[in-house]
Amino acid sequence: MSGRRRRRSPGGGGAPAGGEPPGLQKKQKRLLIHQALTRDPVDVESLQAAALSQGGLLTDEIRRKVWPKLLGVNVYSLPPKPGREVRQNHKDCHQVLLDVRRSVRRFPPGMHEEQRQALQEQLTDIILHVLKTHSELHYYQGYHDIAVTLLLVSGERMAVALLERLSTLHLRDFMDPTMDSTKHILNYLMPILQQESPRLHDFMQRAEVGTIFALSWLITWYSHVLANFQHILRLYDFFLASHPLMAVYFAAAIVLFREEEVLACDCDMPSIHQLLSQIPQDLPYETLIARAHQLFQRLPHAQLAKQAALQLQKSISIGTFSAFQQAASCQRPDAVLRQQQQQHLTTSKAEEAGELLPAAEHSPLVKAAVWGISATLGAAALAVTQTALEWAPEFLLQLF
Repeated sequence: MSGRRRRRSPGGGGAPAGGEPPGLQKKQKRLLIHQALTRDPVDVESLQAAALSQGGLLTDEIRRKVWPKLLGVNVYSLPPKPGREVRQNHKDCHQVLLDVRRSVRRFPPGMHEEQRQALQEQLTDIILHVLKTHSELHYYQGYHDIAVTLLLVSGERMAVALLERLSTLHLRDFMDPTMDSTKHILNYLMPILQQESPRLHDFMQRAEVGTIFALSWLITWYSHVLANFQHILRLYDFFLASHPLMAVYFAAAIVLFREEEVLACDCDMPSIHQLLSQIPQDLPYETLIARAHQLFQRLPHAQLAKQAALQLQKSISIGTFSAFQQAASCQRPDAVLRQQQQQHLTTSKAEEAGELLPAAEHSPLVKAAVWGISATLGAAALAVTQTALEWAPEFLLQLF
């Protein structure tokens, strides 16, 4: 495509820098994100770079616009709000209800109980809707941690679409009927450590600690083990813009950051497992994101797979990622999608109006009048939706 930048590595844009971006850089980033969103096709690579760079996507308002583009979701063709019928006779309904009831700490402190309970009802329906729509997907405990993050940022209908895409892409290996694929993903961790710090790798091997300490990190994208919601959102920006294995590279960055602590432990499984399974809440997240990104570039997963004989196990997430990237690069900007949606609505209204007219009145003059009225109403509706998009995406979604 002419005018397009040279494609970057599958992890996204340039290596992110540490620290919080100052005010001027934030304004520049907002402008760059707006320009990327309005290009035709959407400049997904620039959106990835923004999500990777320091500070991530800055605000939930921006996330509501960028996350769908990172996952190839058309915000004007969302699934309807799930109905309560998704709970009927579903094999996972009881477990989902239990997990959602235990998710109180995942909601903002100070939220009114009635509001939280309403969101928990939505969360249950969102999860069961995706599972019912995709019978090949199997629920796992921790899946609700990812779903609630999407719900709190995006609202119910958008969360359904985002969760559905994630479940068939980045999270797909975790949703197999057995843990074999999940273990395969975890097994990339030790080869990274071996390349970066043979001393640390050998120490952990002697202790036979394995990789189970990182299981909850990967399958919840760290949202189950972190208390600060802003830290969680920063990591979601990073992972949504990256290869499905990036959560493993981030796990390696954490372990390498804590290398001296690990080596100071007794060389036995209980001691090291207890240390590593407890993530410090004050980690330098921007520094770790930058290191994980650098590790991904220097140690390609294909190279690691050969060294550790990991190619024997197939990964759906890894295998489908290239095709997903190609499709995501061909998305239309929201302005074009709005126009297409409006044209569809205007045509539908004209057809409905035509059906209501007696056959004798189907003259060119009458048809022109009907189309004129429909177009006028359509222009007014478009003006309302464009205004609503700036301050309340959930309101906009309810219009369709």
